[in-house]
Amino acid sequence: MKKNFPLPALIVLILFISSCGLYRDKGYKQVSYYQDVNRTETTEAITNFQPLKIQTGDLLGINVNSLSESSSVFNTSINRVNGNGLDAATANPIYGFRVDAAGQVQLPLVGGMHVAGLTTDDVAKNLTAKLQDYLKSPIVNVRVLNFKISVLGDVLKPDSYTIQNEHININEALSLAGDLTITAKRTNVLLVREENGQRHFVTIDLTKKDVFDSPYYYLHNNDVIYVDADKTKYDNVARSYKTNTFVISSAVAVLAILASAFFVYHK
Repeated sequence: MKKNFPLPALIVLILFISSCGLYRDKGYKQVSYYQDVNRTETTEAITNFQPLKIQTGDLLGINVNSLSESSSVFNTSINRVNGNGLDAATANPIYGFRVDAAGQVQLPLVGGMHVAGLTTDDVAKNLTAKLQDYLKSPIVNVRVLNFKISVLGDVLKPDSYTIQNEHININEALSLAGDLTITAKRTNVLLVREENGQRHFVTIDLTKKDVFDSPYYYLHNNDVIYVDADKTKYDNVARSYKTNTFVISSAVAVLAILASAFFVYHK
């Protein structure tokens, strides 16, 4: 006699398969970036980029070229600095001109010069004008030697990264860190920024297109990015810990029983 597949079991199976599909779709939406981007648009004006402003504590590399030999007193060998802020030839730190608490640097020939709040292009322009009285046809280049950002939390390679130029955004920073893991919370990325004596805590949602227009999209010197892990990762770790603990406890119990039996048998 041919038996039909039980109707209740069939309903349960259909519901299970449907729930798996819904869970998969929900999970995909949780890990996808910039979900509300209109992919039919090809261009969009950038309105939130601002050149990096120099802060107190920054280390400036200043290179001056001139027809006068005395220009060499400025040069900090910035072209020989590698990604770790070290001299590529000697592996010794390269020291430039540090911006003091008053926002000034002390420079040869010109003395104290206010630089905090200015861009490196502004400083180069101002210094060029000041050096006209001392050097013949000076050409000045300035950059921040100690520009770094830190990426922590649920990323592949958490670390501090030295930035070779003055233009980096949060996407590039996360790329340096190997991107977010599958368990990272895209909607709750924390940016910590210290600026003008204040510490700012900003939450960034990477699933939204608005991040591109945020004033925090482009990073500043010493910015810290922290990526939270979702509960799934904690549950997996906790489950693994409980499993390992259970296995170890069971093994110890078995060994204790065997040892007890051995001693009873040989008594």
